[in-house]
Amino acid sequence: MALLIEGKPFRTVLRWQVYATVVLALIAAMWHGLHGAYSALLGGGINVTAGALFGLIAQRGDRNTAGGSLRALFRAEGAKVALIMVQMWLVLAHYKQIVLWAFFASFVLTVIVFSMAIFVSDQ
Repeated sequence: MALLIEGKPFRTVLRWQVYATVVLALIAAMWHGLHGAYSALLGGGINVTAGALFGLIAQRGDRNTAGGSLRALFRAEGAKVALIMVQMWLVLAHYKQIVLWAFFASFVLTVIVFSMAIFVSDQ
């Protein structure tokens, strides 16, 4: 999916999110075994999929005007938040052995990493 997203900043940040998620999954696996690793993967995976959706929707907008760009960004952010809410509900409602610290640590870390896209140049 990352290959479909134009722009180096989005692809780079999605890759960073995956790396952060895997590192936290390994740490959680050492402390809580398989359920810790799954929890961290789910927490990070929520933001990776939401970030990919954001990138796909944001790049489809009208970039010729400021209003068109803003509409595309608002639409992308709304879709991202909705997807995060649905995925959070699904995981927390159905995964009974979830390790909460691993899930939320991975989720929060990937949120922070996504905000670092402004530091990645387009060249």
